[in-house]
Amino acid sequence: MNQSDLLEHIVTIARQAGQAAMVIYDKDFNIEYKGDDSPVTDADLAAHAVIVKGLKALTPDLPILSEESANISWDERQTWQQYWLVDPIDGTKEFIKKNGEFTVNIALIDHGKPILAAVDAPALGITYCAATELGAFKDDGQSRIQLSVTKKANSGLIRVVGSRSHPSPDLAQYLTQFDEVEMVPTGSSLKLCLVAEGKADIYPRLGLTSEWDTGAGHAVAEIAGASVTQVDGSPLRYNTKAEYLNPYFIVSALQP
Repeated sequence: MNQSDLLEHIVTIARQAGQAAMVIYDKDFNIEYKGDDSPVTDADLAAHAVIVKGLKALTPDLPILSEESANISWDERQTWQQYWLVDPIDGTKEFIKKNGEFTVNIALIDHGKPILAAVDAPALGITYCAATELGAFKDDGQSRIQLSVTKKANSGLIRVVGSRSHPSPDLAQYLTQFDEVEMVPTGSSLKLCLVAEGKADIYPRLGLTSEWDTGAGHAVAEIAGASVTQVDGSPLRYNTKAEYLNPYFIVSALQP
């Protein structure tokens, strides 16, 4: 299947999962907590079910790693060359607050690199999508516009996107390198997408994330032309180690 057809299928699956989540979003819902005290709702599980069913029908031979089914051994995972990386609901805390800033994330990882993805924000009516052979796009259901980052000089006012739910104590120190900063608080993987569409200049993530939190947004940002690197400048890669935690990373539309 070519990337164009595959991307359309993934956008459809992400939107179907988003609509399943919205059914629960619009009413009272059950909240439980995992062992690490992170919340999980009925919507996480509903979206997970929709995505897994859709992906298994679309690409039955590709493995799926989802936040809601992450108990897969490193012995097995290290043999994967391509797989789907899924976060059924990224920004569960935003979902619980009902501020709309949650996303459904599906990314195709190839040899550690995200090459195709969809990020659906169902409460906002927006879907971001990207593929290496096609480009990165923002789709509001009526039109689809291509996203292309224009690199900005590392001076003057710098718009910094940050988390509503996870403020990092290291961030203030990092930002001292800039003349003037304007914070753009945003939840979920929308942070990476805002850099992709030019609404923010940099997203320094100096706090913990898991690979499923970032894979899809990473694809959108990088394919749009932003850089996505570890703090030391090396590439951010996936499925290279036993644990799922990412190192600290920087998503930037600034000139180096």
